[in-house]
Amino acid sequence: MAAACLLFSCVIQAQTLFSYGPYKVSKAEFLRAYNKNNSTGNGTPKAYRDYLDLYTRFKLKVQSAYDAHLDTAAVQGTELKNFRAQVIESFMSDESSVQQLVTEAFERSRKDLRIANIYIPFGGGDTAAAYRRATDAYNLIRSGTDFGKVAEQFSADPAARTTQGDIGWITVFTLPYEFENIVYSTPVGKAAMPFRSKTAYHIFKTLADRPAVGRMKAAQILLAFPPNPDEAEKAKKKALADSIYTALQNGADFGDLAARYSNDNISYQAGGLLPEFGTGRYNEVFENAAFGLVKDGEISKPLLTEFGYHIIKRIERVPVNTDTSNKEAMAALRQTVQADKRILVAKQLLAQKIMTRLGYTASPFDQPAFARYADSVYANKHPGQLALMNDGTVLFSFSGQKVTAADFGRYIHTVQHTPEMLQGRSTRQLLQQYAEMVALEYYRNHLEQYNSEFGSQMKEFKDGNLLFDIMQRKVWDRASGDAAGLKQFYTTHKNRYWWAPSADVILFTGTDSADAAKALVSYKGNPGDWKRIWQNSNGTVQADSGRFELNQLPPAVTTGIYAGKVSEPVKNLTDNTYSFAAVIKLFPGTTQRNFDDARGFVINDYQADLENQWIARLKQKYPVKINEQVLESCWK
Repeated sequence: MAAACLLFSCVIQAQTLFSYGPYKVSKAEFLRAYNKNNSTGNGTPKAYRDYLDLYTRFKLKVQSAYDAHLDTAAVQGTELKNFRAQVIESFMSDESSVQQLVTEAFERSRKDLRIANIYIPFGGGDTAAAYRRATDAYNLIRSGTDFGKVAEQFSADPAARTTQGDIGWITVFTLPYEFENIVYSTPVGKAAMPFRSKTAYHIFKTLADRPAVGRMKAAQILLAFPPNPDEAEKAKKKALADSIYTALQNGADFGDLAARYSNDNISYQAGGLLPEFGTGRYNEVFENAAFGLVKDGEISKPLLTEFGYHIIKRIERVPVNTDTSNKEAMAALRQTVQADKRILVAKQLLAQKIMTRLGYTASPFDQPAFARYADSVYANKHPGQLALMNDGTVLFSFSGQKVTAADFGRYIHTVQHTPEMLQGRSTRQLLQQYAEMVALEYYRNHLEQYNSEFGSQMKEFKDGNLLFDIMQRKVWDRASGDAAGLKQFYTTHKNRYWWAPSADVILFTGTDSADAAKALVSYKGNPGDWKRIWQNSNGTVQADSGRFELNQLPPAVTTGIYAGKVSEPVKNLTDNTYSFAAVIKLFPGTTQRNFDDARGFVINDYQADLENQWIARLKQKYPVKINEQVLESCWK
C-alpha cells in the first residue's frame, strides 16, 4: 500500500500542470519556483493561481527570448560561464564522504595514543634497500624482539637511541592522515606492518591509550638557553626563573614579566599567551606540566626542557567534545577536517563514485609493455609502436570516451614537473590518479546531466538573464524611448494622474539633531538662500525642494499645515537622522497632474500596457492550457 501511495505521488509530481504551445511545465517545476519565491508562506488557492499567472507569463517571455536567439549572444554565454564557475564547487563535493571523515575525527578525538616509530629513509633513493631493512626490522619484532631494541638498531632517527622510538602522546590531527590511520587501527601493544611514505618506510607501534586530555590555553615565560650552554649558564637561568616564580607568587603580573624576561619571540608581546594546543604539539615535559595545572590562573614552578626553563600559566582548559549534538563544536571540527589534507580522501571517494556512475571500464593490456611504454615517456623518448602497447592502445573508457596511452603519456610529461603529484607513486598508481582526474573533469564539464539541482540552478540563471534582455528590448527601452507614445498614453489615460492634497516644500535632513537645529536657524535667518545651507555643510545637511502629497510628509509637517510653516526637527527612526520642512505653497484639494509631474507613473503604466499587449500576442502564438485537476492538487 505504501509503495502504491509513493508511486501515485511521483506520478502526480511528474504530471503536466500547464502547457504553452508545444512546451510543457510539470507540477514539480512549478512548485519548486513557487516555494522558492513565495516568502509569505500563504498557500491559499488564490496564492497558487496568482503565481501560476506570473509563472505562465514568465515562461512565455523567456520562450520569446529563445525564439529571438538571444541565448546565442556572446554576452549571455560569458555571464553563464562566469556564474557556473562561481557555484560549481559547492556541487563538486560528496557530503556523505565529508561527514564520514568528520565522524571518524570525532571518534578519534576522544582518545589519545602513545606511539613509537622506526624510521627507515630511502638512502640515496634506494627504495629496495630500505624495504629489505624495514622487513628485517619487522620480522624481528614479530619474533618477539623488544620494539625499543629494534628501534635503536634500525631507526635513522638519532633520538631513537635514547627514546627507543617512543615519540610520546598524539591525538587526531597530530600526525599526517596516512600515519594517523595506521596508529588508530593498531591495537595497544601491537606493531603495524611497514608503511611506505614518499621518503621512507615507517613501523609504528601503539604503546598505550587514554581518554583525550583535550586542549589547553596557556601562557609561558621562557628563559631560553643559548647554544651549547655550560652548567654556569644553566644555573644562572635557574636562579632567574626561581626569582620570577617568587615574584609571581607575591602578586607580580605574569604579562609584565613575560614582556620583560621571556625569550619566546612569538608570545612575549602578548603577555606570554601561546596558541591553543593539544597533546603532541610541544615537548612532553612541557605538556605534562601544562595539563597538570588543575585550575585556571594556576602557575607552574619552573620546569626544565632542552630549550630552557619554562614557567606556565593556565588560562583555560578546553575539554574534548563528546556530544555530536553540540553544533558549534561539530561545525569547528568539520572546518578543521576540510582544512586538513585528509579532505583529499573525500575527493578521491567522490572520484570513485563518479567513475562508477560514468561507467568507467579499465581495458585489458599487457602490463610489461605498459611499463616499458611509460619508462620511455619518463625518459622523454617516443615509445614507438611496441607490439603490445602503442599510442593508440586504450587504457580505460567511460561515457563513450576512450583514453589512450598517448593521453596518459602527455599526463606523465605534465606531472614530471610537479613532484608532489609524482613522488612516491608507481606508474599504476599514477594511471589511477589520471583516471580519477579525467573522470572528475568530465563530470564537472557535464554536471548538468548528473545533478538535477545544479541543472535547475543553471537554467534559472540563464532564463533570468534572457528575461531581463527580452524585457529590455520589448518593453523598457520601447517605453522610455517613445516620447510620442508616452504623451499619447498620458492624453488617453489622463484621468489616472492626479495630485492628492499636496504642498511645495523644502525638506532639510541633518546627520544629527545639532546639525538639523543649526540648519533650522540658518534657514529662518535667510529663507531665500536655502541652497547655501547644504552647500556649506560639508555633507552634514541635505536639502531638497519639490511637491509632495501630504501623506508623504511627516506628521510634524502636516499637522496644522499652512503656507509658510517651518516644522521643528524630528528624528527619522530608519537612519537616526533629523529632518524639518518649510512649506512654500499649499494645494489643499485634488488637482490634475501635468505630463511632467506624471511622467514616472506614465512610463510604468505604458510599460505594463506594452507588456500586456506582448503577452496577448504570445498567447496567440503559444496557447496556454491549464490542467485544473493538477493545479488543485497543489493545495489539497
